[in-house]
Amino acid sequence: MQTSGEIQYVVVHGYRRAFRVQGSGPALLLLHGLGCDSSTWLPVMSGLAEHFTVIAPDLLGHGESDKPDADYSLGGYANGMRDLLTVLGIDRATVIGHSFGGGVAMQFAYQFPERTERVILASTGGLGQDVSPLIRLLTVPGAGHLIRVATWQPWRPWVSSALTGLSRLPLTMTRDLDEVARIYESLADPPTRVAVQRVTKHVLDWRGQFVTMTDRSYLARLMPVMVVWGRDDMVIPAQHAESAPTQVQDVHVLDDAGHFPHKDHPEMFVQLVLDFVAEHAPASYHRGRWRALLRSGDQVELTEAPAVVTAVDAAVSSAV
Repeated sequence: MQTSGEIQYVVVHGYRRAFRVQGSGPALLLLHGLGCDSSTWLPVMSGLAEHFTVIAPDLLGHGESDKPDADYSLGGYANGMRDLLTVLGIDRATVIGHSFGGGVAMQFAYQFPERTERVILASTGGLGQDVSPLIRLLTVPGAGHLIRVATWQPWRPWVSSALTGLSRLPLTMTRDLDEVARIYESLADPPTRVAVQRVTKHVLDWRGQFVTMTDRSYLARLMPVMVVWGRDDMVIPAQHAESAPTQVQDVHVLDDAGHFPHKDHPEMFVQLVLDFVAEHAPASYHRGRWRALLRSGDQVELTEAPAVVTAVDAAVSSAV
């Protein structure tokens, strides 16, 4: 397997999946946000690759991956990431997700705890209802036609250039417009536009996000979780980080950063990941402990002692 960080391809279930691999060591799976692709991780890939095997895919419907008429739900994406890791010969990974990719990361950990070592969430979806009106607009009837007109070739270069230029201004509200310009350009492609709209409708509507993982946040007691946010995030407010569930071990809200904290402060982001991995051993999946916590919600006191874990497993099994 090449580890240069260049785009590679593999076919899974008949669909081409694009991905980047770089480095060696324990596996990190990097999941990008809505309308983005694996290139969003380039500012941090080299730094992380000095310590880890870094896998950064283009999610289905994004980047250079295929854009089929397929399942674009969180569960579908989690399944796709499991299958990609399996094809690449990787059994377990620390999963890092940005924005919508954070939702996929949480879903992956929920569906496949035995394959998840840690979860790191950057400006993630799924921790509150609030989200930018521009994203909510994607769910409104007729939005596809509006986007098609907005990305029409005669004025697309002008709009893209204007957004990129505005991103260079020293203003909080324009900080991330260079990334918005890239997403805007990608939406000119009809298959990408359809895929992004399908993804959006799975997790939010005109009122905001309706899919949340907070009802299952107590499961973080069995898995190390870190949250990183930009204080100036104009897409998903940083208040979602400040009200993160108490079971989350580490929460960092970075000053002078927007919706892409890994881009605004790449060296700091890499160091946060390194420190978190060093301080938190990989989760060790145990069926009985997981089942006991699911049955009791956030009420049971779990222990690392093997005898207690075995007793919990035996007691639960006998009740089945």
